[in-house]
Order: sequence, then structure tokens, then C-alpha cells
Amino acid sequence: MGVAVVLVSGGMDSCVTAAMAVREFEPAFLHVNYGQRTERRELQAFHAIADRYGVGRRMVISLEHLAQIGGSSLTDPALPVSPARLDATGIPTSYVPFRNANLLAAAVSWAEVLGARAVFIGAVEEDSSGYPDCRREFYDAFNVLIERGTKPDARITVHTPVIRMTKELIVRTGIDLGAPLDLTWSCYKNDDIACGQCDSCALRLRAFQRAGVEDPLPYVQRPSYV
Repeated sequence: MGVAVVLVSGGMDSCVTAAMAVREFEPAFLHVNYGQRTERRELQAFHAIADRYGVGRRMVISLEHLAQIGGSSLTDPALPVSPARLDATGIPTSYVPFRNANLLAAAVSWAEVLGARAVFIGAVEEDSSGYPDCRREFYDAFNVLIERGTKPDARITVHTPVIRMTKELIVRTGIDLGAPLDLTWSCYKNDDIACGQCDSCALRLRAFQRAGVEDPLPYVQRPSYV
């Protein structure tokens, strides 16, 4: 069984991605703090998920420059987190400019040192909030970049197993795999009780509602998004 670096934010998508990765690889879990509003709560979720899977090889790094750069309501307290608009088009205020490239760069560096052949990330294209760095073509291009920029014998590939899934299917897949969805955190705004109003909460709630399963997280408000 080879080694894989798994980016685990603490959210639902990364948790289900981790559940897939641990079935095929010896996992090394990587978490990134970048000055996001719910940094403390996401880190708690990361360690809880890692503990559940018995992952001893884990790393937490800081990319605080993303908060210094700003431009996102996730990292700039002066920018309010927008209420959910699931039918909206365009890029939302929660987009952190080029974040996933920064995350992947760190993950690939660690993978090269570990001799890992795979990096897993829980990016979702179809049912996400419209982030440009969650598109399939971004990861295809990044795999070319890895091939060009690592040692000839590295042969590292980024895996995005949930990228074509809807959030509903991710919930169903997570349940089938026994993924600890109760340990995850998705809210963009709060780190104690999920707001139920931001894009991330709305996408998550709609997914559970469509799947016919009760979301185990507590919410300030639990609207119906079906």
C-alpha cells in the first residue's frame, strides 16, 4: 500500500475524500490554516477526523499570507459573509484567490519528501459555489505542473474523487463508507453553532435534505433548501 497525502480541511467533502483515500493508501493528513474565520473549528474537525481513522502521520501548516492578501470574506473581517444564493452565478465573496494552488503546492512538496504517489483533495465542481480552482481543468493543468516541477521519479498525481459528484451524492457516499460526517464542519461564518445561512451551510443542508438524512450538526437556523 503506497502513501498518499490527503488535504483535510475538516469539511464534509474532504472527509468523504479521506474515507476514499484510506481504503487504497497509507494516509498522511495535511491541514492548512490560512486565517479563515472558522480556523479554530476547522482544525478541531481535522484532528477529530484524523483520530477516527487512526492517522498518526499528520501535519498542520500555516499559509497566513492568504489572509494578508485578503480579497475574501473568509479571511477579511471587513467583508461580510454573504447569505446563501444557491441559484446565483459568478464567483462569490467567499472565494479565496488561488487558494487551492497554494494548498496543493504544500501537499505536493510533502508528498515528494514522503515518496507518496498521490495527493487527494476534496474539490467539488458541479455542486460547489462556483470557485474557479475547483474545476476539473484546473487539476488537469496542475498535474502537468507537478510533472514539470518535481523530480523525474516523483510521479505524483492529484486525485479529486468527488469532483464530479453532487453534494447529495457525497452525503450518500460518505454514509456508505462510514465517514464521520458528524465530526465535520462546513459553516463559513460561525465556529460554535453553524449559521445555516451561508453558501456552505446551505449546500450542506440541501444535500442532507435531498438525501433524506438528518444533518448531525447544530444550526442557528435550519431552513429547507430542497
